[in-house]
Amino acid sequence: MSDERLVGIVLVSHSAEVAASVAALAKGLAGGGAAVPVAPAGGTEGGGLGTSAELIAAAAASVDRGAGVAVLTDLGSAVLTVKALLAEGDELPERTRLVDAPFVEGAVAAVVTAGTGADLAAVESAAAEAYTYRKV
Repeated sequence: MSDERLVGIVLVSHSAEVAASVAALAKGLAGGGAAVPVAPAGGTEGGGLGTSAELIAAAAASVDRGAGVAVLTDLGSAVLTVKALLAEGDELPERTRLVDAPFVEGAVAAVVTAGTGADLAAVESAAAEAYTYRKV
C-alpha cells in the first residue's frame, strides 16, 4: 500500500531513545503498518531530556501525506508543547491532532489502524481505546 494516503504518526517523548524505540516497536508490531509514516520527536535539539517544538514540527512535516497527523505524547510538558504548537496555527500541518492515548499501546494501535488506510478520526479512536487494555 502506498503511504501517500495514510495518516502520519508523531511520537513525542522527553527522551530521543524512548521516542525512537516506541516508533520502531509500533512499526515492527504493525505488520501491514510498515508503510505508515512514523516519526519520533524526542528530547531536545542538544540531545538532552525534554521536548522541542522545533523537533515536533519537523517530525509532523516529515510524516504529513495529506490524510492528517496524529501526535501521541508521553508526559505533561510534551502535551503542553504540542498544544502550544497547535494554538500557533501555522507550525504544524493543517490536519494535525493531539491524541489522548497511552504512549506505547496507543502508538501501536495508531500505526496498525493507519496501516489499514483508516482516516484520522479512526486512528485517534483506536489509539484512545488503548486506555481500556487490561493487563490483569
